[in-house]
Amino acid sequence: MPNIVDVTYSQTGQSTNTNTMGMREMQSRAFEARDANYLLLKAPPASGKSRALMFLALDKLINQGIKKVIVAVPERSIGSSFSKTDLKKDGFFANWEPIDVYNLCTPGEDGSKSKVQAFHNFMDSDEKILICTHATLRFACDTLDETKFNNTLLAIDEFHHVSADVNNRLGELLKVIMNKSTAHIIAMTGSYFRGDSVPILTPENEAKFTKVTYNYYEQLNGYNYLKSLGIGYHFYSGKYTSAILEILDTDKKTIIHIPNVNSGESTKDKHNEVDFIIDAIGKVIKQDAETGVIFVERHSDGKVIKIADLVEDNGRERDKIVNYLRNVKSVDDMDLIIALGMAKEGFDWPFCEHALTIGYRGSLTEIIQIIGRCTRDSNNKTHAQFTNLIAQPEAIQDDVKVATNNMLKAITASLLMEQVLAPNFKFKTKLDNDDDDIKSGEIKIRGFKEPSSKRVKDIVESDLNDLKASILQDDSMLKAMPGNIDPEVINKVLIPKIIRVKYPELSDEEIEEIRQYVVVDSVIKSGEIKEVGDQRFIRMTDKFINIDDIHIDLIDKVNPFQKAFEILSKSVTTKVLKVIQDTIEATRIKMDFEEAKILWPKIVEFRKLHEKEPSLNSNNPLEKRMAECIIYLKEEKRKRLANG
Repeated sequence: MPNIVDVTYSQTGQSTNTNTMGMREMQSRAFEARDANYLLLKAPPASGKSRALMFLALDKLINQGIKKVIVAVPERSIGSSFSKTDLKKDGFFANWEPIDVYNLCTPGEDGSKSKVQAFHNFMDSDEKILICTHATLRFACDTLDETKFNNTLLAIDEFHHVSADVNNRLGELLKVIMNKSTAHIIAMTGSYFRGDSVPILTPENEAKFTKVTYNYYEQLNGYNYLKSLGIGYHFYSGKYTSAILEILDTDKKTIIHIPNVNSGESTKDKHNEVDFIIDAIGKVIKQDAETGVIFVERHSDGKVIKIADLVEDNGRERDKIVNYLRNVKSVDDMDLIIALGMAKEGFDWPFCEHALTIGYRGSLTEIIQIIGRCTRDSNNKTHAQFTNLIAQPEAIQDDVKVATNNMLKAITASLLMEQVLAPNFKFKTKLDNDDDDIKSGEIKIRGFKEPSSKRVKDIVESDLNDLKASILQDDSMLKAMPGNIDPEVINKVLIPKIIRVKYPELSDEEIEEIRQYVVVDSVIKSGEIKEVGDQRFIRMTDKFINIDDIHIDLIDKVNPFQKAFEILSKSVTTKVLKVIQDTIEATRIKMDFEEAKILWPKIVEFRKLHEKEPSLNSNNPLEKRMAECIIYLKEEKRKRLANG
């Protein structure tokens, strides 16, 4: 099956090169905002957020009157990212030197009396830096006056674990510290999405933060070696173990993520699944007693493949292989990792070329972290690949609806990844007398409404991916994906409804500005752009259009998510496609007046063109929808007449 997403990068080296202070591009951008009391840093995995925090924290300690720094991480293993670091050798003015006694990311209960007491001791001491887990921070603050945080920098790593929900203790704690102390706050996240729909901060608290965003495209485009990234799907029927060898290439450094035992894709015997995969590859020669590495002689040519089994339940055995992976230095040290879950903590494997994931992953955060595993820059690869092996719906299944939804959600997730991984554009209004030179990365559109308020600007600059995630995960959007809803209805009715739910405080004008930005950005990023001489063309509605002539009305006639279903329809059998369409049809979106208002002129045009009424029996889903619209309007008229 062809990739749904293919992105090519320029290998500029910008994101990995360092300046005279030893800072990478992202770290330098964050450092420019060092005077902000509240800073939100959003950057992808491997961009160097831990070191960025060190630079910022040391500047606040030495130059801004901050007396203490508290770094809170979600899990103990991440605490090692903030251990002693020599920054002076690369040109910075100070070193990061926490002491061991105030590194509370050590074994033992995070809420234990000893760790809470150590936290309190630190607050009363002259020591400057403490590292702890989110849990220890919460427990310690239960008995701590908020004013203790005066002149303190609180840095929260993996900030997407926090939320504005009243039941989220860390979110509540953050709100209180912001309102009742002079604390500075740095929030960092490598994720572009929360796993739920709850906002991380309330709008009024979010407005206090200076936002620094370094996007995925900037990171990957600035690598030295990686040239391209592909995201694709492979559909199977029956058990996944029978299909895995069709896409597993053991010449490529691969992480296989087997499905959770509670998922529909699992065989319910995870160890047997691991054994099956290994046996399919070759014959086990030995397992190294010291490292846990499994040596397998490949069936095809006798080549010895080194495999790591992270599904192993025995803690001692699993620690052996994890310790080995932490110290991998050479491309030849490991060939294949089999994992359950994300295999994202405790070690890094930059040589990975292929992330092969079995089963639908509901968490977008998990997907981007899995993809991030194979997108590290390394001299052994020019291409990184993410493949999702997923069960196709079958008519005989009891859970055909679930299977269909999972398939559609998996594909919409890749559309979202395309939006995240593709280059960013800035959109401006094109005026009739507009002869200004167009800057690089800028597109001017006739009829386009630019952001008019700071709140709208913040959303389109920093939260666009989160918003697109909400849109693409919405049930109504899933039902509209196969092309049974008119594109204008998607763009002008469905999308603004979702925006209004996410941002209820915005005016109609602001919602329209965001709607236009979302639709334009999605269509442009999913479209094919070609340059001919000094002119740029984009493929829209199956033809290339000069970008200089583009109008918002034309963009609104394009379904930005249609491409996914087109690829799907070419990749599954006609029978499977019919099952998918029937399942969606059974739960189709109810007609409402907003949609009818958009469809009516199209019905009039249809009658003129075809000299007939749209038919309910048509194979064309849009004609069928027009016929449903006529029935809806007749029923509404009948109701009005009945009510006088």
